Amino acid sequence: MRYTLILTLMLIGIAGTADAQTRQHPKWWFGVSGAVNANFYSGTTQTLNKDVKAQAAFHDGFGIRPFASFLAEYRPGPVWGLMLNLGYDGRGGKFDEVLAPCNCPSDLKTNLSYITFEPSLRIAPFSNGFYIYVGGAASYALTSDFSFYQEKKPEATFSTTTGEFSDIRTFVFGGHAGLGVDIPLSRRNSSTQVNLSPFVSFHPYFGRAPRSIESWSLTTVRAGIAFKFGRVPETAAGVVKPPVVIIPPVKKGDVAFTVVSPPVVPAKRRVNETFPLRNYVFFEEGSTKIPKRYVLLNKSDAAAFNESQFENGEVKDPAKRSERQLTVYYNILNILGKRMQTNPSATVLLIGSSAGEGEEAGIAYANEIKKYLVDIYGISPTRITTQGRNLPIIPSEKPGGVKELELLKEGDRRVDIVTSPDLLLPLKVVAIDPDPVESRIAFDAVANEDLKVESWRLAIKDDNGVIQNYGPFDSEREYISGSTILGNRPSSNFDVEMTATMEDGSEVVKTSKLRLVREGAAVTEGLRYTILFDFDKPTTVLAYEKFLQEQVAPYVTANSTIIIHGHADIIGDVKHNQYLSESRANGVKAILENAVNKRGVQGVKYQVIGFGANENAAPFENGLPEERFYNRTVIIDIVHSK
Repeated sequence: MRYTLILTLMLIGIAGTADAQTRQHPKWWFGVSGAVNANFYSGTTQTLNKDVKAQAAFHDGFGIRPFASFLAEYRPGPVWGLMLNLGYDGRGGKFDEVLAPCNCPSDLKTNLSYITFEPSLRIAPFSNGFYIYVGGAASYALTSDFSFYQEKKPEATFSTTTGEFSDIRTFVFGGHAGLGVDIPLSRRNSSTQVNLSPFVSFHPYFGRAPRSIESWSLTTVRAGIAFKFGRVPETAAGVVKPPVVIIPPVKKGDVAFTVVSPPVVPAKRRVNETFPLRNYVFFEEGSTKIPKRYVLLNKSDAAAFNESQFENGEVKDPAKRSERQLTVYYNILNILGKRMQTNPSATVLLIGSSAGEGEEAGIAYANEIKKYLVDIYGISPTRITTQGRNLPIIPSEKPGGVKELELLKEGDRRVDIVTSPDLLLPLKVVAIDPDPVESRIAFDAVANEDLKVESWRLAIKDDNGVIQNYGPFDSEREYISGSTILGNRPSSNFDVEMTATMEDGSEVVKTSKLRLVREGAAVTEGLRYTILFDFDKPTTVLAYEKFLQEQVAPYVTANSTIIIHGHADIIGDVKHNQYLSESRANGVKAILENAVNKRGVQGVKYQVIGFGANENAAPFENGLPEERFYNRTVIIDIVHSK
């Protein structure tokens, strides 16, 4: 029992690391296993067959024999699953020596074996690689030969008799229980997943009597290793990807025009949003004063300040959403001051950076914020430490860079607020979103490199002949709200005409069809979470992994739809920004999906969209550094099933 407990704890420990990385999990697995059977005999065996009967009865015995099988597993979720083994089951061994009445030592060996069929219920209680299983077995007797040895006295010679046991049951039925751990061997993003799975199982004697006479019974402990292979489909179960736009080769002077629309235009959505505080305060060139766009209070107003004023209202105008959120951000010093009053042991480090103008300017920025917190909120100066730097710890401007330096310097002229997470907790904002992001329709106009599109425009005509005009555009892809095109109608068909003006002044006209249908519900409910990224960084930081696992995943219910949309600011190359937005969104999706699966939530659908730096879909404008920093984001919308 002690060794079994130690083995169990070891397997749980291995499982904790074996499945710690985010990976797709196939539903179906196939493979092979090999093991050793430790067979323990008990009962009475004396009549071997009609021709051979031992002078003394055999009772206990032991043997080591092989087990090998083909296996299949079905795992529809992270906890429950089914297992099946079909294989060779060696149950042979040697009985303990006995003395016949003539005082003659006697031995008996057998190579008893079966073809076994073993279905099991698999349970992964911690939603990781560790699992337990229980099930039954139906076994067909394959071999039942024996070798009987007896010493003859006083001649001191041996007689050996071989044969087949009589009265062997053709089929025996039993049960088993076991545990194991799946250790991934393949890369976590590989479409073919391979697991190495050590396991141990117990097969009691109940129902396992090999013969219909006497009382021979056997119990087996099995230990072995399985190799399992599974394949993740290109579109993983429960994941909804946007349609792939396949653009054929384009001839010189021609334009490939494609339209990708959502299956339905979503209804208005009442959103409970968790809005993060960007812990930067940006300064203007040539001034150490806190910019006027930040809300600075007097002592009287500061005493009455309460951050709940941002949480309880509702924003019904989508144009006001970014304005409302920026109002929250522009009160960051008041939120920080009030939270420092509430948490008297909390301390703050203010790191001022001057965008290359020297450490003195940086520390002057930091001291200006410290002065405000001390003078207005009465925070002890000893609780606030200031530092000055030439560039931030995570700078936007890179050595040797020459493009968009002014915008990059605006982002590096700032004070970083470094403190405990409690002082920078996100705020709650309630809003009515009349135009959810998944209503966007993608229009692509792609030309040959030899003759590029200078600009292009759209004319969208409805069933009544009314035309809506959009453009001109200068990017290859543009998004237009399906709700805007549809208006108040429940559905409509549209003729879409795209006119592209080429570099040489010529025009290319292409047409397409579009049908839009509005979702039936008047208003849906949803949750929204925002993940912020540093400049030019495609991957999530560890702190947000924990946030996704502990603060977002618990609110995902069965059959929910999760829309994950990534964005980038306007700094940099268009294609690189598209890559950043898609990488960020897919990274968030991988972490969140893994966390949801571990909680055993079923039927969740995921939609991932990368908008790049497209300003029509951007959460904020791009005129100020804080707006650009908030645009480096992934937004998660959770829509619960009705």
